[in-house]
Amino acid sequence: MAGSDMTYGGFNWKLNFRWYPVPQREMDRRKGDRTLPVRTPTMAGGLFSIDRDYFQEIGTYDAGMDIWGGENLEISFRIWQCGGTLEIVTCSHVGHVFRKATPYTFPGGTGQIINKNNRRLAEVWMDEFKNFFYIISPGVTKVDYGDIATRTALRQKLQCKPFSWYLESIYPDSQIPRHYYSLGEIRNVETNQCLDNMARKENEKVGIFNCHGMGGNQVFSYTANKEIRTDDLCLDVSKLNGPVMMLKCHHLKGNQLWDYDPVKLTLIHVNSNQCLDKASEEDSQVPSIRDCTHSRSQQWLLRNVTLPEVF
Repeated sequence: MAGSDMTYGGFNWKLNFRWYPVPQREMDRRKGDRTLPVRTPTMAGGLFSIDRDYFQEIGTYDAGMDIWGGENLEISFRIWQCGGTLEIVTCSHVGHVFRKATPYTFPGGTGQIINKNNRRLAEVWMDEFKNFFYIISPGVTKVDYGDIATRTALRQKLQCKPFSWYLESIYPDSQIPRHYYSLGEIRNVETNQCLDNMARKENEKVGIFNCHGMGGNQVFSYTANKEIRTDDLCLDVSKLNGPVMMLKCHHLKGNQLWDYDPVKLTLIHVNSNQCLDKASEEDSQVPSIRDCTHSRSQQWLLRNVTLPEVF
């Protein structure tokens, strides 16, 4: 793999590593010199290069993690929060050989191992923002993640910064907003149905379905920037009467700006001055956008999902 100044490492609410376009702020910091290293919030696990002494100084890998998964985000958070920097050297090349078959087993299944590892990194490094992960992936809270006392002691010893600092200073483009009004379901007062991403992808319509109270696909955040977000997708309306689409959040307001009135319980799409409404008769699985009438079908309750019971 060749280094590039066009993409850098990030992650989503499920703590999956993802490549994203390098933001303009990082381009500006480098003043147009494309040979300079790119500061990256996270890195893929197979592409790390680190000084041995520094690796030992910051605590090597978390020995409580098993086999594979989550270790790249854990060390990425730790490097930044504990005073280091993580960079993509744009002219570097890394050879990474993929085996045809995994030479080891995952006791309990791959998901069990990755959930345990991710739970450890969330508990040690993410502070209150771990709630995004737990609400979108409630099954994780049932996984035994072992003893983290030595890792929390390491964080104290290294005098590491809080995760809020990481989101504000290193990854302000994160899909996890630093400030939000609600995190949970958006429920229609008349129909008792909830917005649901239906596991649909970018450029598809947002869905609506019977509320189940289990988080997952029905978790949306209403942010301080007045976005309605499901992970890195925002509800977007580009023309009168919709449809309501899920597009990549662009942070420019415009078609992704929504005004919630906690008294009238309305969600007004500011650009069109129309209200989010229940599903139409033509399509029962998507919400509609219509002229505001103050009807119950245009009233929405923004509820914080109760965190799953954790141990």
